[in-house]
Amino acid sequence: MLLLFVLYEAFWTNIASGRLQDKVNAQLEQSWAVDPVAAGNQPVLPLVPALGEGFARVHFPTLGTAYAVVEGTRNEDLRAGPGHYTDTQMPGEAGNFALAGHRNGSGAVFQHLNELGACDAVIVETQSQWMTYRLLPLDTDSLDRRAAAEACLSPEQADRVSDGDYAHVRGRDITVPGDIEVVNPLPSAPWIEPDPGLESMLTLTTCHPLFSNTERMIVHAVLVETIPKSPGNSPAALQEH
Repeated sequence: MLLLFVLYEAFWTNIASGRLQDKVNAQLEQSWAVDPVAAGNQPVLPLVPALGEGFARVHFPTLGTAYAVVEGTRNEDLRAGPGHYTDTQMPGEAGNFALAGHRNGSGAVFQHLNELGACDAVIVETQSQWMTYRLLPLDTDSLDRRAAAEACLSPEQADRVSDGDYAHVRGRDITVPGDIEVVNPLPSAPWIEPDPGLESMLTLTTCHPLFSNTERMIVHAVLVETIPKSPGNSPAALQEH
């Protein structure tokens, strides 16, 4: 019985989730083709989708993977792909666009988050735009954080990440399941109303360690570039490996 359960969790749920992910991707392509939206270099927020509906893709160039993102973090939502925490912001919005995903079984979309490092790109694709986020430094020391941040962030962002209001936010961290502040508009700080003074953040959450749910792995990244989607126009970060 135990062997059958392991086979079910490790293999069958991945197959079933793969089919659901394919379906969401097909629906995305269909909906995006019906009513194309022109956009510039300022983020255009997607319309608030229904629970379980796909509305974006998240690309991990260094991992060689990409997944359609659905609205919601219910069990049925996460079986289809990474799910958006409904109380968090949308892609490109000031605050925190936060996603949850399984690390094993049900597609295992976030299985390899532990392999991401400082400055690695995570790209969010919407109907009209590409938004490139970069992982924050993994270090806690101010000087080390500044050196890591200056490699891929703007000078202003490097200041905020090394010595400012984002100095406590690590690019990858381990916490407990009840630590809900990691998805706040300013991650790991008391909840505040999002305003234009906040960075546009991306937060990814998954179980830790692998094959366990006793802890949570958290990945934080900050928006560094937004470009419109058009034929032949895609972010250079898509080619990073």
